Amino acid sequence: MLDFLRSPVRALVPIFLVVLLCVSIPAHSELREIDWLELMPAADLALLENMPELEHDGDGPALLPDEIMTGRVVPEMSNIDGRIPGFVVPLKTTKDMRILEFFLVPYYGACIHVPPPPQNQIIHIKYKQGFTLEALYEPVWVEGTLVIDRTETVVGTSSYSMVAETVEPYEE
Repeated sequence: MLDFLRSPVRALVPIFLVVLLCVSIPAHSELREIDWLELMPAADLALLENMPELEHDGDGPALLPDEIMTGRVVPEMSNIDGRIPGFVVPLKTTKDMRILEFFLVPYYGACIHVPPPPQNQIIHIKYKQGFTLEALYEPVWVEGTLVIDRTETVVGTSSYSMVAETVEPYEE
């Protein structure tokens, strides 16, 4: 027993083993799947759930109530590493039609057809590698870190943004 204490290398072995067991080695785990409704504050969600049916009178587009279009965010959703499915509204493409920057929206035709989704239901995405789509009605998965960051373009305004790590075709 005393020999164990006299040998400095032997004395460090149990400590080394404890440290190894305590250090978490990141295993490949599933990313958090972000739900679009998590991006809406409870007050906005309540407005949406209790909203009367939209009426369309005249030549102009049907619009959502101003109270829901404020772009309010959920602070707890900032800096969330995750993945979210959605549809692409291209903002910046290359000559060979690779999409480098886009809005991710929860339903097909958003920002093209009216009314547009609320700003907290639009995510501004930058993807340096770029990707191609056969058709805009094809949904994608986007992985990255979600942050609260307002982006205004002629196409629309978003309350959140993400630098994508991957963009892949949507598969359940």
